[in-house]
Amino acid sequence: MREFIVEADGGSRGNPGPAGYGSVVIDAATGETLAEAAEYIGIATNNVAEYRGLVAGLRAAHALDPQASVHVRMDSKLVVEQMSGRWKIKHPDMRPLAAEAATVLPASQVTYEWIPRERNKHADRLANEAMDAGKRGKQWEASRSTAELDTPKVSGPPGDAAAGATKARAALAGTRGTADARAAGNVAGTTSQGWSAAPDLGAPATFVLLRHGETALTPEKRFSGSGGSDPELSAAGRSQAERVAAALAARGTVQAIVSSPLKRCQETARTVAARLGLDVHIEEGLRETDFGAWEGMTFGEVRERFPDDMNAWLASSKAEPTGGGESFAAVARRVAATRDRLVERYAGRTVLLVTHVTPIKTFVRLALGAPPESLFRMELSAASLSAVAYYGDGNASVRLLNETAHLR
Repeated sequence: MREFIVEADGGSRGNPGPAGYGSVVIDAATGETLAEAAEYIGIATNNVAEYRGLVAGLRAAHALDPQASVHVRMDSKLVVEQMSGRWKIKHPDMRPLAAEAATVLPASQVTYEWIPRERNKHADRLANEAMDAGKRGKQWEASRSTAELDTPKVSGPPGDAAAGATKARAALAGTRGTADARAAGNVAGTTSQGWSAAPDLGAPATFVLLRHGETALTPEKRFSGSGGSDPELSAAGRSQAERVAAALAARGTVQAIVSSPLKRCQETARTVAARLGLDVHIEEGLRETDFGAWEGMTFGEVRERFPDDMNAWLASSKAEPTGGGESFAAVARRVAATRDRLVERYAGRTVLLVTHVTPIKTFVRLALGAPPESLFRMELSAASLSAVAYYGDGNASVRLLNETAHLR
């Protein structure tokens, strides 16, 4: 039985953005490059491009010998772990691509290995060449075996055909040459835009956490949860919402907006959405804590009227505010469930969550693995921005906390 190595890579400049893939089939015994494939696939995410590269590589190996054993090497931890069956495939865009990859060859003939990015330069170079062509406005696709020296297909203005073919031949030069596309700044899928970055695990779901603007209760530091009067933004709060909207529009990375159902958040979210040209989706799990009988009171007033309940609340995350309010432990369970739903729904995307003090602190606390008492050690100003990124292996990274530069 013949043995092949398939190396595949994909990237997206913007995630989603102009995307392409590259694939190489290598003879495991001799190290000879047997076939290559690359394609500009239009606007897509890193993960989609990675999967498309895998499928193309497997198909190229199948065309050479459908009975061969194939060892796939990729620098996408997400694809390797999902295709190996160790990670669940949650995102709906990934499932059909993974299913397609699984049908090219019997599972018994294919194994997977993660390799560092620097060991995947050949496939990466092809992917970058495809994306470069796409940036120039050409639909570029190339595939060849060792018996076909120059078979790139370039769709574009007639005058570009020869130049495109020359570019494609350079990309399909096998393992010869040592030029690394990254040295020229062509790093597929790793250019950071705002909060969006793309590590080896693929593009994370990035939550930009926006606390709503001020209400009449905010300057007085009164408890204002989901069980109170549901106040609207004050004039100051509306001004803050306009400023944060301008800042987010300038960054240009937010792809969706999700809001708490409470008025102050919806009003803030709509102000941002109007600047970004996006819709606002409501998520009940983003509402503020129900503070029970403490709603509308200051901290000092609660301590004076309900000292025992206040002390218990400060001492234990399981304690509820007076009158059947919501404990921090209950909020954590709600926020964690909401987080999991939104991570699956917005995998690989940057989404603005317009919410409240306690949910934002809880997102950050859970991402850090910090104890419940850390909630009392974070400051969150009205209309402030924080950010957390969630990766395919379940890990999270806090990117930002309480940024208020846009308000100054």
